[in-house]
Amino acid sequence: MPSFVVELHDLAPAPLAVVRLQVPASGLARVVPECCGRVWKTLRAQGAQAGRNVAIYWDGAIRLEAGVEVVGAFTEQDGVVRSATPGGRVAVVTHLGPYGSLGQAHAAVREWSQATDHRLAGPNWEIYGHWQDAWNADPSLIRTDVCYEVV
Repeated sequence: MPSFVVELHDLAPAPLAVVRLQVPASGLARVVPECCGRVWKTLRAQGAQAGRNVAIYWDGAIRLEAGVEVVGAFTEQDGVVRSATPGGRVAVVTHLGPYGSLGQAHAAVREWSQATDHRLAGPNWEIYGHWQDAWNADPSLIRTDVCYEVV
C-alpha cells in the first residue's frame, strides 16, 4: 500500500449541487459519475458557476450525495438539490491514482484514527480533481482528496 499523510484541517462547509440516492457499494463506480454529469448538465444550462466533483457518503448504508461544488445561486430541478460538505475538524488524505484504489486512502485514514485517538464521526467524502488530459495516459496522476469528520 502506498504511504499516505493524513492532515487535520478546520474546514467550512462547501456549497454543493447534488443528486441524493442510496446505492450498494457495487454501483458506486457507475452512479457517482452519472450523478456528477447530471448536476453539471443542470448547472451549465442555468449558467451557474461550478467547481470540482464531490461525493458524500453519509452512512454505512451508502446514503450518497454526488454532485459538484457550486458558487452562487442555482434553481433546484430534476432531482438536483442544494447541499454542502460537512464543516469542522476534518482528516484529509490525498490519493494519487485510479479511483479503483481509493479504498487504500480510506483505510489509511481509519488506521491513522486508531493510532492517534482521533475518532471518526459522521460522514466521509471524496473531492475529485478537475480531469486533466495527462490522466488518460498516466492514471497514477489522478488526484482525489478523501475527507472524514473527526472529533
